[in-house]
Amino acid sequence: MTAIDLGRPISGDVIDLILADHRLFESLLRDLRDRSSDRDAVRQAFATLHVAHAVAEEDEVYPRLRKKNAVTEHEAEHGREEHAEGHEVLLAVLELKGTDTQAFEDAVEELATAVNHHLTEEELTILNPAREEISETLRAELGEAFATARNAAIDAGRGSLDDVRKIVAEARTEGLLDEED
Repeated sequence: MTAIDLGRPISGDVIDLILADHRLFESLLRDLRDRSSDRDAVRQAFATLHVAHAVAEEDEVYPRLRKKNAVTEHEAEHGREEHAEGHEVLLAVLELKGTDTQAFEDAVEELATAVNHHLTEEELTILNPAREEISETLRAELGEAFATARNAAIDAGRGSLDDVRKIVAEARTEGLLDEED
């Protein structure tokens, strides 16, 4: 668990739930840049949310959108690749000892760049088509499945340094990350 409230939605339109997390990512990134904030607590909250959100999308949302032809296989795979890239730059932030260094601030900016790129792209290429191509009923079903998976990952303490190291190693094995990264 994290000291920062990440919200505990239990239902809703999946698109609205994902967008709410996207806004939370942006808020947490602002807090990571703020030298007066508890950057260590924010970093852990960000890591927990990043892993929980990605797991919920990859396990519950992308496969169902693929099945309904709301997204292509390429778009779903690209989403997985961008999650892996986000995990990789998140790992660099988590591995830094101090949060009051230029190295930390540089790593946070790299994280912000990767995450903001993914949020924008996902909103344009996955969420907008899903909004138009799948029914409100299915979006509500997906919302419940997304929220359940997300909350379970948060409850399981996902996003620790060891967890993110393991996720990044698995992503490399699966070929989701370039080897030179």
